[in-house]
Amino acid sequence: MNRTNKVLLIYTGGTIGMGHNQRTGALEPLDFSHLVENVPEFKLIPTKVDTYQFDPPIDSSDMSPLRWKQLVKVISDRYNDYDGFVVLHGTDTMSYTASVLSFMFENLTKPIILTGSQLPIGQLRTDGKENLMTSLELASAHHKDGTPMVPEVCIYFSGHLLRGNRSTKQNADEFNAFDSFNYPHLCEAGVNFTFDEHHILKPDFTKPMVPHFELDNNVIIFSLFPGIEEHLIHHMFDAPELRSIVMRSYGSGNAPQQTWLMDILHKVSERDVVVVNISQCISGQVEMNRYDTGYQLKDAGVISGYDSTVEAAVTKLMYLQAQYDDTETIRKYMNQSIAGEITIYS
Repeated sequence: MNRTNKVLLIYTGGTIGMGHNQRTGALEPLDFSHLVENVPEFKLIPTKVDTYQFDPPIDSSDMSPLRWKQLVKVISDRYNDYDGFVVLHGTDTMSYTASVLSFMFENLTKPIILTGSQLPIGQLRTDGKENLMTSLELASAHHKDGTPMVPEVCIYFSGHLLRGNRSTKQNADEFNAFDSFNYPHLCEAGVNFTFDEHHILKPDFTKPMVPHFELDNNVIIFSLFPGIEEHLIHHMFDAPELRSIVMRSYGSGNAPQQTWLMDILHKVSERDVVVVNISQCISGQVEMNRYDTGYQLKDAGVISGYDSTVEAAVTKLMYLQAQYDDTETIRKYMNQSIAGEITIYS
């Protein structure tokens, strides 16, 4: 594989590049040059690093399908010019972005590593420098034959490299902000890098990467809770534009055995709305054959989300809905792993 010995660093925004507003004291995005000035270690990296900045930088709370398309365009236009890509991104929606990129880059053959920080890079105790420098190293890490060590979309944070579409933000205050509760870490970054090669995706390097730019975000996330009201759910599910529902159920995929709820789920399934069952637990998977309530959901047309994160399920639906009009095709692909996002045990 031909190497360029170059990595592209893309700054979308986020805490890592923020500073204090002198008037309000609140954190706000600064110019990207400020971030680079605060990292003199840049000069020590053996790989050449080019930079690209979203202008203006965005708070990750404002991340949207339009921004995701923009990010795919930036990377796909420069795909052959770099060995890997590092995306600086706010932590709040980083797992959503990492998940959707894993679907939008079909047969990805290069690393796309998202990172950021809990403290701005100019602050004394920042975690931003280590996250940034290690991400750049990981994006350029390769085997002897030139193929990259981690040819997939990842999140690097606080010593751990995670598969992006398995990740969830677990903590708003600690440096160890992310984890992948249902999948092993791809690499531990201590004194040395310890890669878990068995769990890293292996693309077909003889085939081209195919970027996808379209998303259909007519999907909602719906969480069950004791006391849920029928008439409120009716209003939400009656929207004619609705194409899919990510239903966050209890435990291993259970729901209240209430006739009205099963009737509603039956009706939306008959309207060709895809309903995907995801557990509210951060670890474990949906097993709809374990309890009677799970069987009832299956009868109502609900499909299993297996051990998917909510972030991966909702972005996978956006991606599939843009690709296919046929509901059965979308259901079929929701029952398959297309980018390592779920584990299906036969």
